[in-house]
Amino acid sequence: MRLFVGIALPPDIKMTLGTLCSGLSGTRWVTPENMHVTLRFIGEVDRGAAHDLDAALSDVHVPAFEMRFTGIGNFSKKERLRALWAGVESNPALTHLQSKVEKAVQRSGFPPEGRKFTPHVTLARFKGQRVDLGHYLEANGAFSSSPFPVEAFTLFESRMGHGGSHYEVLSEYPLFDVSP
Repeated sequence: MRLFVGIALPPDIKMTLGTLCSGLSGTRWVTPENMHVTLRFIGEVDRGAAHDLDAALSDVHVPAFEMRFTGIGNFSKKERLRALWAGVESNPALTHLQSKVEKAVQRSGFPPEGRKFTPHVTLARFKGQRVDLGHYLEANGAFSSSPFPVEAFTLFESRMGHGGSHYEVLSEYPLFDVSP
């Protein structure tokens, strides 16, 4: 099983993000149904390890919060574009949740994440070719979404299929309500 922990997005936010998925050739656009914010990539695990991970994630208790997307950026390696993304506005509550998830993942036997947490939703992936983002960023760089509630996080399984990855929800972990 190939697993990751993330935040599922509301349909209206996915639809808004989907409007950003055009205007560049040589890209593999992410379909709105696959859009999410990854809190921790796990990778290939057996069912026993998945069960232990589920138990550890069930012990994560943090308050619900609001989040919003703002700005467009990219990941590159040796000047080759790898991914185009919409960033998440700076959010201490999201950072706190990610930290708690990371600790739970490590408690269940996985090594620490080697990369710094950069909260984002991937919009497109590139196949290593050179792409000029200038016009796209000029048109979309000031993007921001409406704030939306984050009331849970999710353990997903990623399955390769026709047309790319498909994500299946394995478990959802509610965040606690802080309203009076």
